[in-house]
Amino acid sequence: MKVFKFGGAVIKNAEAVRNLEHILRSFNDQLIVVISAMGKTTNALEKVADDYYHRKPGLPESLNFVKDYHYAIINGLFPDKSHSIYADINQIFTKLQEKLDEEPSAHYNFEYDQIVPYGEILSTKIVFHYLQSENLKVRWMDIRKYLKTDNNYREAKLNYELSEDYVRKAFHFNDADIYITQGFIGSTINNLSTTLGREGSDFTAAVMAYFFNLKEVTIWKDVPGVLNADPKYFRDTIKLEKISYVDAIELAYYGTSVIHPKTVQPLQRKNILLHIRSFIDPRLPGTIIGDDSYDKLIPSFIFKMNQVLVEIFPRDLSFIAEDSLESIFGSFARYSLKINMMQNSAVSFKVVVNDDTTRLDHVRAELQEIFDVRVMKGLELITIRYYDEATITRVMKNKDLVLEQRNKQTIQMVVRDLGTE
Repeated sequence: MKVFKFGGAVIKNAEAVRNLEHILRSFNDQLIVVISAMGKTTNALEKVADDYYHRKPGLPESLNFVKDYHYAIINGLFPDKSHSIYADINQIFTKLQEKLDEEPSAHYNFEYDQIVPYGEILSTKIVFHYLQSENLKVRWMDIRKYLKTDNNYREAKLNYELSEDYVRKAFHFNDADIYITQGFIGSTINNLSTTLGREGSDFTAAVMAYFFNLKEVTIWKDVPGVLNADPKYFRDTIKLEKISYVDAIELAYYGTSVIHPKTVQPLQRKNILLHIRSFIDPRLPGTIIGDDSYDKLIPSFIFKMNQVLVEIFPRDLSFIAEDSLESIFGSFARYSLKINMMQNSAVSFKVVVNDDTTRLDHVRAELQEIFDVRVMKGLELITIRYYDEATITRVMKNKDLVLEQRNKQTIQMVVRDLGTE
């Protein structure tokens, strides 16, 4: 048995779905195939959720964008309009429309998790029907029935014991060679949809491999492996042949887009290898993540754009002590606003976060009841793992340094781009 995961970037159109079929056909193993929403569907459904929750007039247009995108892919794969895929997808969109016709509750994260998972349902239905049309022995599985979580919507935590029991009973391969299922999503014990955090499909694949005690899980990407920088921001990238679990976790924590932060933990527990392979050229060896050790790697660069520096000051110039930190961290935790970098002095505490307007506004309003709060937007966060002075000089061209933090192996710099001024 093997577990494969295909992300949205590699199944973004009809041609990509055909390529997925070619890859799966080249393996004779029993396969659990975890699939993300197609292309930028998650972003599009986030807009649907936002328009719905705030009752914006653009909701029909936002929904039609999602429909048109998926029907274009279906039309490219199934020219016969009588194919059952059309009725299946129509039914899914009907259920989504019924949801959007309801009055939203007072909880945005809950509503988000009832809408955004439709991206994974749509993508897996399309892939399932196409593989079936190509005479592969395949079955579609709704992972929400088997992966059970708490009700911390948008960042749900997995109930490992209950989920493993459900998964092992359901994925038995008595009726198919390939099981198609969704990443990123689960459900509460009351069967309300939850999501596992953005890019959580990698984590889904990891826990499936964990449940079945496999030796390896493969994530198929539109890159040749784990690169030392994102090609969108950096020229002359280098592929890392092997990296350790520790470095994978560090790079994921700092924001590399190749690996989800929670993915490595279940794999490390059972020493399961994570293989990052190229969807574009499956012949390439990719990158292996495992229990390796070494003194140093080549520098790896992580760029996070649209960052916000939040500076917090006691109004009476008292120390930022344990009780102050408890209040500060409590606010960030309540609104699930992740901290990408933090730094404190005697009378200030500074954090860098993504520019998530809804969550940031809530945190800011709550903290301002106790502290003075200043916010600086439009920043970048540059992280270099295994840095040297030459790499720092390279990335600081036309940048103004706002905040810096470093240890022996990693440096983080909050900067303003002077090129845009």
